[in-house]
Amino acid sequence: MKLLGTNTSPYVRKVRLVLLEKQIPHEYIVDAPRDPGSLSARVNPLARVPALILDDDFCVFDSPVITDYVDTLNDTPILIPHDPFARLRVKRWEALADGIMDAAVIVQVERLRATEHQHPGVFKVHNRTISHALEYAAQALGENSWFEGAAISLADLSLVSALLYLDLRQPERDWRTAHPNLAIWFERVHARPSVQATLI
Repeated sequence: MKLLGTNTSPYVRKVRLVLLEKQIPHEYIVDAPRDPGSLSARVNPLARVPALILDDDFCVFDSPVITDYVDTLNDTPILIPHDPFARLRVKRWEALADGIMDAAVIVQVERLRATEHQHPGVFKVHNRTISHALEYAAQALGENSWFEGAAISLADLSLVSALLYLDLRQPERDWRTAHPNLAIWFERVHARPSVQATLI
C-alpha cells in the first residue's frame, strides 16, 4: 500500500504513526495536492491528504477512516480497542486532537493572508479553542502514562501529532509551561522510534 501525504500535515503524521507503530509495510510518498500532476488530487475526490492507496488501487481517504482501517490489519498493537465503550473513548480523543489541528490550520491560513485582510476574530476564536482543548487534555491525563488504558493507543498518537503541529506553526504558544504533565507525556511519546521517523 501507498500513503500519500505531506511532511507538515498533522493528519498525515497521525496516519504514519499508526502504520509505523503497527509495523505495516507501506510506501510513504510526499505528494502535495496543489502540485501539478498530484497523484492525491487524482485518486482522492476531495483532493486532500492523507490518502491511502491499497494494493488493488482502492483509495481510502480522511484520516479517521484510514486509522480505523489500518488498526484492523493486525493486533500488534491494538491501537483502537475492540470493546465499544473503550473504542468510543479513544476515538473521542482522536476527535479532540483533530479539532486542535483543524483550529491550528485555520489560524495558520489566516496568518498567511495580507495583514490588512486578516480578521482578529478568527485568531481569537480558534486560539481559544486550542487553549481549551489543551486544558481539557492536561486535566484528563493527570499523572497517567497514557491517555487511555495501560498502553499507547490512537489517542496518544493523535495528540502527539497535534502538539507537534502546534510546535511547528505556533512556537510562541508555551503549552509546556502551562501544562507540565502534558510536556512529560509528550517527551516520552516523542522519543518513540515511530515519532522520530516522521521528523526526518
